Amino acid sequence: MVMVPRPETYTLVHGVPPPNALRSSVSNAANNNNNKIVSGSLSNPCNNNTTTSPTAGSLCFRNRNKKSVVMATDNKKMRTENHLRHVESMATMPSGACNISHLNAVILGDALATEENDLIFPSHDFSSQAHVPSTDKYLEMYKRSIEDPAGFWSDIASQFHWRQKWGDQVYFENLDVSKGPIKIEWFKGGITNISYNCLDRNVEAGLGNNVALYWEGNEPGFDATLTYTQLLHSVCQLANYLKDIGVGKGDAVVVYLPMLMELPITMLACARIAAVHSVVFAGFSAESLAQRIIDCKPKVVITCNAVKRGSKVINLKDIVDAALVESAQSGFSVEACLTYENQSAMTRENTKWKEGRDIWWQDVIPKYPTNCAVEWVDAEDPLFLLYTSGSTGKPKGVLHTTGGYMVYTATTFKYAFDYKPSDVYWCTADCGWITGHSYVTYGPLLNGASVIIYEGAPNYPNPGRCWDIVDKYKVTIFYTAPTLVRSLMRDGDEYVTRYTRKSLRVLGSVGEPINPSAWRWFFNIVGESRCPISDTWWQTETGGFMITPLPGAWPQKPGSATFPFFGVQPVIVDEKGVEIEGECSGYLCVKSSWPGAFRTLYGDHERYETTYFKPFTGYYFSGDGCSRDKDGYHWLTGRVDDVINVSGHRIGTAEVESALVSHPQCAEAAVVGVEHEVKGQGIYAFVTLVQGVPYSEELRKSLMLTVRNQIGAFAAPDKIHWAPGLPKTRSGKIMRRILRKIASRQLDELGDTSTLSDPNVVDQLIALADC
Repeated sequence: MVMVPRPETYTLVHGVPPPNALRSSVSNAANNNNNKIVSGSLSNPCNNNTTTSPTAGSLCFRNRNKKSVVMATDNKKMRTENHLRHVESMATMPSGACNISHLNAVILGDALATEENDLIFPSHDFSSQAHVPSTDKYLEMYKRSIEDPAGFWSDIASQFHWRQKWGDQVYFENLDVSKGPIKIEWFKGGITNISYNCLDRNVEAGLGNNVALYWEGNEPGFDATLTYTQLLHSVCQLANYLKDIGVGKGDAVVVYLPMLMELPITMLACARIAAVHSVVFAGFSAESLAQRIIDCKPKVVITCNAVKRGSKVINLKDIVDAALVESAQSGFSVEACLTYENQSAMTRENTKWKEGRDIWWQDVIPKYPTNCAVEWVDAEDPLFLLYTSGSTGKPKGVLHTTGGYMVYTATTFKYAFDYKPSDVYWCTADCGWITGHSYVTYGPLLNGASVIIYEGAPNYPNPGRCWDIVDKYKVTIFYTAPTLVRSLMRDGDEYVTRYTRKSLRVLGSVGEPINPSAWRWFFNIVGESRCPISDTWWQTETGGFMITPLPGAWPQKPGSATFPFFGVQPVIVDEKGVEIEGECSGYLCVKSSWPGAFRTLYGDHERYETTYFKPFTGYYFSGDGCSRDKDGYHWLTGRVDDVINVSGHRIGTAEVESALVSHPQCAEAAVVGVEHEVKGQGIYAFVTLVQGVPYSEELRKSLMLTVRNQIGAFAAPDKIHWAPGLPKTRSGKIMRRILRKIASRQLDELGDTSTLSDPNVVDQLIALADC
């Protein structure tokens, strides 16, 4: 990207610049004027007293004081007929976030982003080489993806290998519970295999000698690589072993591995033989692992003996052993436990072993052939299960199928990161979460990318480790969570600036909304004001990005996920399910399906419908709140249900409450989320003890240990607040709204407490806030 002088301030006449201002690109103007943007007065060429009503295929030019939305009314809802109203404001140049009346444009590589300079424009050099180089191109592609989804996605899907093409009906959808069971299908009848497309297709294209995986160990200096050919061979060997022990199409395989290369190898081997993998984050407790084993009943569990994360050794095999005992007691026994010997953490001599069930990976896998026939599957055959926390306490088994997920993850990866064959890509997420599925394994490998997998802690042995890895591998695309950004930000700039980071081209954010101050630090310090940030909004359920910046296409606002990806129609609705237009806040829903959407909750389709489609008939309900500013930019505001997003990990409050109440001295518990400087949200627990039990620091630690043992360390409460009672209505419902205000110390916003059965309990809780 070229360095360009700081642009002068544009003055917006009537608050609306000309419709073609954004499309012609400020950076083009800079390039055409000796890399300088000339200050000028922009006036609206349209009649400010009129508006142009949008019609199919047209853009809406509006003025700030008039609505330009065409509405159609039915008995239940008011809905916009114009499919482009999600991005209609892109026809005018954004006029700044919040209350900024003047636009100070910042161009990549030019100047720091500050509170006063909230629009970050791509440079001409970046845009001219991007897959989506302009707003015009985005609008053209988005328009087609909404008007002709079958044609749009068919053209993209045709770029992959299909043994048999899908039929005339590219997709089928029913998102309206009043019209029958919820059902989504894409490319049904098409026969393919995602492992083949990740590996064989790339080898056949001449990429066999290209590095597929770089592995960086916990300890500096420990590393390894696998080319696409070598990765294919390793996947085939494991696939042959799995077939040999009776694993076949549709059988479940539970995977409890840390970030070793064996983790994506296992995922791809399962996909190759049409087994359904269920990766469990190697930080969950034995009880949580047992729940997932009991639910999906796997033929085999694959793990390793131990892992080092930072200076700490975590004995994973012990956790698996305990989980297998618990599942057996519940009536389901696992016949085989394949265990990788991670020698840097623990030797096999120090590993507990059960003869007849446990098998060492290194003793059997290398003996198998390096070629394995592909099991061809229908596009709608299951690919994987991934359990996510739910508000009822029972984890939800999100089921993704093969064809649509393959097409969607590959496409979102390509465009959201502006991926090029020369890129080296690093996503810091663990494959135990959806980000690791879509954007460590499948999305990148489907594009033939070189991917970094890091075993250790991001701040080990010091907070500069990330940037040491970036320099070592010349990482060009770096994708991480706001939690890590805030943590590294707190450690100080010196750990960043001691490394060059010159290879970085695109940055990314995932897992939760990133606060603007962290965005600016990420942009200014890490990216040296030259790397756009793809601040992505999506979910386990969506399979891939839903709302995300496209580098090079439009200016960014720090903290905003910006505009929808191709084929995605986000809407903001009120409590009655009525779509809200223009500048607003409400519930974020999606109308119409997209290829990467999950198809059901394993074994519980009724819960699938109740959770996601019944709250607002005709829509997929994300469970998130969202604001849309006057320029059409989307700002995610977090969960609106009882799920807490801790460091990007969704944790059901009911799960934590259940664990606390299992303690013999805990009578009742209520858990809420609070803002946390590093984690995004923290867990705040109100605990009522058994009568006569005194408060003590020892008991506080014991309660936290109970949660750690039952769920995992990441779910341990940040604060336990002693509660002689909980604020309840006369019907017994806990008023969590009041608890959130107390936890956040917003005591002047408690609202009406007269409906409580005992209003005095609120004063008691406030008095105990610091105990």
